[in-house]
Amino acid sequence: PVIGNGDINSPQTAGEMFRKYGVDGIMIGRATVGHPWIFKEIRYFLETGKLLPPLSINKIVDLAKTHFQKSVKCKGEPRGVYEMRRHFSTYFRGLPNFKKTRIRLLTTLDVNEITGILDEIAEKYGGLGI
Repeated sequence: PVIGNGDINSPQTAGEMFRKYGVDGIMIGRATVGHPWIFKEIRYFLETGKLLPPLSINKIVDLAKTHFQKSVKCKGEPRGVYEMRRHFSTYFRGLPNFKKTRIRLLTTLDVNEITGILDEIAEKYGGLGI
């Protein structure tokens, strides 16, 4: 089997790997950071040829909370918190006027404070798709 890898960062680039290069499968790496739902998007695109609508901020916050809780449970504090920073910075990329919130989210080590910040994000930006 031939496996395609490298710069697969969207459903369209995944589809192109299959169409243009005739690969049997694909591997996805960095594109999953802060965007773990890419697998669902790719599967849907390959099956239907259509793109899924963007996730709402509320859904992204829910996913981020679950990811965060599992990271802390699996790796403990502070390691689980540190490792989530790269994900948090990309989960919410593109939100307007987000710099101060991003700094707070990426500098605290307190699990409860991070959960509170995530709740604030849902409240302030809820309903937006990114």
